[in-house]
Amino acid sequence: MKSKSKYGRVLRFVTHYWLMFPALFATLVTARIVSTLIDVMVPLASGAVVDAIVASAPGDPAPAYRALAWFIGLGAAFALARQIVAFLVNRMSARAMVAIGRDAFAKVQRFSADWHANSFAGSTVRKITRGMTAYDTFTDTLAFGLLPAFVVVVGVSVAFWLRWPALGALVAGAIFIFLAVTVALSVLYVRPANVAAREWDSKMSGALADSITGNQAVKSFAAEGREDRLFLDVARNWEWRAIRSWDRSAVSGIVQSVMLIALQASMLVTGVTLWSRGEATPGDFASLIATQFLINGYLRDIGQHVRTVQRTVNDMDDVLEFRDATLQVADTPGAQELRVESGRIAFERVTFRYAGASQALYEDFSLVIPAGQRVGLVGHSGAGKSTFVKLIQRLYDVESGRILIDGQDVAQVSQKSLRRAIGLVPQDPVLFHRTLAQNIAYGRPDATRQEIEEAARLAHVDLFVHGLRQGYETLVGERGVKLSGGERQRVAIARAILAATPILVLDEATSSLDSISELYIREAIERLSKGRTTLVVAHRLSTIQRLDRILVFDKGRIVEDGGHDELMRKPGGVYRKLLETQMRTGEITAAAE
Repeated sequence: MKSKSKYGRVLRFVTHYWLMFPALFATLVTARIVSTLIDVMVPLASGAVVDAIVASAPGDPAPAYRALAWFIGLGAAFALARQIVAFLVNRMSARAMVAIGRDAFAKVQRFSADWHANSFAGSTVRKITRGMTAYDTFTDTLAFGLLPAFVVVVGVSVAFWLRWPALGALVAGAIFIFLAVTVALSVLYVRPANVAAREWDSKMSGALADSITGNQAVKSFAAEGREDRLFLDVARNWEWRAIRSWDRSAVSGIVQSVMLIALQASMLVTGVTLWSRGEATPGDFASLIATQFLINGYLRDIGQHVRTVQRTVNDMDDVLEFRDATLQVADTPGAQELRVESGRIAFERVTFRYAGASQALYEDFSLVIPAGQRVGLVGHSGAGKSTFVKLIQRLYDVESGRILIDGQDVAQVSQKSLRRAIGLVPQDPVLFHRTLAQNIAYGRPDATRQEIEEAARLAHVDLFVHGLRQGYETLVGERGVKLSGGERQRVAIARAILAATPILVLDEATSSLDSISELYIREAIERLSKGRTTLVVAHRLSTIQRLDRILVFDKGRIVEDGGHDELMRKPGGVYRKLLETQMRTGEITAAAE
């Protein structure tokens, strides 16, 4: 998902979040304009103080004190107004950043399984957080930089034009040239370098996350040095691009400084000329000096603000891409809730191919699984077993045909209701860095502790939980790293038991278990699958021998269909060959038979 970042699109994006809080936004803009107008008046008040001192007699300082009081009062009012603006910006930014993060997270969560399989989790997280921070910086830059700078520049130019047209024309023209050059440098010279540095920043974050999350494999192969070198290679690619980006910003700053010095000299020379002609008082010249410092400060910052805005526009680009992306698997308009009464599954002339594949995995595929039937899915790797259950979950959309559950097309019901009806025990269970109890109750977060512990007992989780110091309150680590593979699978089975879904899918659920643990799990699966439509994707054929039906897949086709005894009576049958091979290699043990 790549597209060229555009200011208009970003402005619409940030405006959407500003207007989520209309009263706060209106108050903020008003307060900022008022505070800036006060700031513009301060140099004029300083000139009034000088003129009052010059005009007052030594014994009558009252006019000078009044002018001084006005000057001090304006300074205090500006400081107070600026702090009020800061409090308003804090609230606006925090609330909008939460909304941006919430919306981006919600969208990414709903991207397809294929999208997540092809994306670095670290890069995705970095893009979201960087977009949130960029919004905050963008808002601060407008509130404290560009908006007040615009008010000051326009206000001072108009004031000078009304009093001294030549000076007003000089200031307005010089500011126009300064802004044009600044914007051109930022967009045409600095921006390309910023974009390149940003892309490699995301790659660097992705490389870090990939290596850190795979630390167990790194340690297993003593590959720390190799991973160090891989990261260093990515970091060095980012390094020279970052230096180029920063150097171009520095060059842009030098050009702006030269233009500001020229503007300052022009204003002061013009001021002296006006005084020499009697068209300006000493107070006017003092105001001019203070005003040029004021303008100088705002214009100097405008250069930085333009560069900052450009950078934040680039940084918000990825969040905008997330927001504007079309969901690969989306609910149809008006999608209904899935109502599962019995759990009958039917494939009707289904054709499906993976993205980029030259040929379809399933072509005109039809099959019916009656309600409550327990079915084993076997076959060589890549035969289509796991794809079969992924299509039932609608992790992918089919090219043609329909998949029905109790007569309802899974493409026409809400994904939420569909997946709530299907309990999954995957080959590599995903656990969260939360407590053991929270992980078991993930499919039913309102479950009582008694229900959680009963599900754990049925899945034989209780055999190891008592050895944990904090029992069910033990944090299992990122992706369950503190537990063994077999323990994670028991937790996943307990999760499925507790969820009590009408359809159950076990995808290689005993692949990481020793023979004794497998026997326990087989008993748990027997209890779990009673009365449910159950699909068991199996490599170890011992786990499916007692099922009602076995489907043997080969290249997206079902080549054998029947019970264990029926398939074993076929001389030269695929299932029989697979089972005999496992018996010879010892994959089927006495404990499992």
